Amino acid sequence: MSRTLPDAALDQLFRTARTHNELGGEVSDDTLRQLYELAKWGPTSANMSPLRLVFVKSPEAKAKLGPALDKGNYAKTMAAPVTAIVAFDQDFHDKLPYLFPHTDAKSWFEGPRENRHDAAFRNGSLQGAYVLLAARALGLDCGPMSGFDNARVDAAFFAGTAIKSNFLINLGHGDPAKLFPRSPRLSFDEAARIL
Repeated sequence: MSRTLPDAALDQLFRTARTHNELGGEVSDDTLRQLYELAKWGPTSANMSPLRLVFVKSPEAKAKLGPALDKGNYAKTMAAPVTAIVAFDQDFHDKLPYLFPHTDAKSWFEGPRENRHDAAFRNGSLQGAYVLLAARALGLDCGPMSGFDNARVDAAFFAGTAIKSNFLINLGHGDPAKLFPRSPRLSFDEAARIL
């Protein structure tokens, strides 16, 4: 790394970025491709890259997602230009000969699928955070959420696969005037220590 990002970039990614409940505008397929092209470069253990994304955009796809949403998340998700289903592939190890070619990393994860779940979930969650940051870097507002029935989403979008949903992110353009005051965060001394 060569230098600290300018304050404007740090603000857009972290300090002034907010979770939006009402999102509108347009999100092009090209922007979604750019988002993934940025997010994929974030580190994961042994470059396992278990993240799998479904960008729900069409009325037909929204109709499939709708029944899985909690009541409080339904209207805002149906109104959002795009909802990203952030998921993880429990059979990520099948791609390790390509992703981590300098050793036989696939053999580390052979065996029952449940033995790979924690690694896939942990690294897929990490990659989901990269998706949020990539979206913000591209000027999108985000509304991440976990209020949905994972089993229903998995049945609708990932049936017959080793892919499991983790969380959702509504993507679009928000109106800052519709945000409530920002909630506080813990101070360094409350959340961290240097030993």
